[in-house]
Amino acid sequence: MTMDRTNYMRVVFPAKSENESLARILASSMAAQLDPTLEEISDLRTAVSEAVTNCIIHGYKLDSSKEIEMICELYENYIVVTVVDQGCGIADVQLARKPLYTTDPENERSGMGFTIMESFSDELDVESAVNKGTIVRIKKIFHSLGKG
Repeated sequence: MTMDRTNYMRVVFPAKSENESLARILASSMAAQLDPTLEEISDLRTAVSEAVTNCIIHGYKLDSSKEIEMICELYENYIVVTVVDQGCGIADVQLARKPLYTTDPENERSGMGFTIMESFSDELDVESAVNKGTIVRIKKIFHSLGKG
């Protein structure tokens, strides 16, 4: 049974590192409508932060003239945050999701972005096409509501 969303928002912002905090605040403010615990909000903020950081560093290679789209969809007891870039894309999503895999070892990237996103969300979906971009969907269930 699919629940209808109760609220949503869509924002577009430049791929600048300072906008990572904006994305976290917007997602957590939307989720706050469900009265989650501080731990649940912290988990969501961490997952969103990693998704946006991946767009900036890997998708756009620090080109701040590019844009990131973020969609937050609120449901009865969960939120889905979708982060979209039109960047370089990921050739092998399964490989990229493996812990410690990185395309940027010379800049000391840890290769833990997807692992962190998976750890702090209830579901993570990644779609990508080379030279077209990447879509990351983060689902966070708020178990504190007793409906999870």
